[in-house]
Amino acid sequence: MAKPDRERLKRKAYERALDDLQVELCHLQDWVKASGERIVIVLEGRDAAGKGGLIKAITERVSPRVFRVVALPAPSDRDRTQMYMQRYIERFPAGGEIVIFDRSWYNRAGVEPVMGFCTKEQHRRFLELCPVVERFIIDGGIRLIKLWLEVGQDEQERRFMARIDDPIRQWKLSPMDLESYRRWYEYSRARDLMLEHTDTEESPWHVVRTDDKRRGRLNAISHILSRIPYKPVEKSKVTLPDRSEKRRYDDAAPLEGRRFVESRY
Repeated sequence: MAKPDRERLKRKAYERALDDLQVELCHLQDWVKASGERIVIVLEGRDAAGKGGLIKAITERVSPRVFRVVALPAPSDRDRTQMYMQRYIERFPAGGEIVIFDRSWYNRAGVEPVMGFCTKEQHRRFLELCPVVERFIIDGGIRLIKLWLEVGQDEQERRFMARIDDPIRQWKLSPMDLESYRRWYEYSRARDLMLEHTDTEESPWHVVRTDDKRRGRLNAISHILSRIPYKPVEKSKVTLPDRSEKRRYDDAAPLEGRRFVESRY
């Protein structure tokens, strides 16, 4: 596994590179809409590895009608009676959509066995059948991209400590995060077992080092773009039409005397 970069990427260099990649994401969006492609992006990784920041960087400049983020809560009593993959599959993309799973069916390969939320038999069966199900998904015409975000022990601890006293980020520190910190090596073993069984030629995992969040985001977005044979879609130049003067109306006067938000800034 590649070692993390020693020198963190400077903000200006990061923003310049991100701007270029976000332009490409807009080209990808147009191509997906025009071609009717269906794409699923699975983001997994350690807690505090930067999934949220990566998703924000991907979706910041594109349409939520094309790029749809799915982050499912804990399964309900009804969900638990369904086939395990059912609630994930029902959120798969239609033509012209990209779905990003912020955590996915791979919960059964990581958090569930580590925390005792599934049986050893359920874990074993998942690892055995997951490649078969993913082959079915790919054969059905969906492009499946799987990324594992990996952060080192020291950097994860630094990020958790930063969240403890920051009121803006405290919500990111859950009891499950604390357990993941405590059970680092159990999660490592679960990760390695998952990769051993589900990293296949037709549905490979790619690991992204995120000790430097900025480099990690850029590398992840660049990789996603490289996995899809998109190209810019030609468009006719848009021109604004003249405003119609028919039934001209003084639309500012009626607002006088209405309640306006106080200008505090």
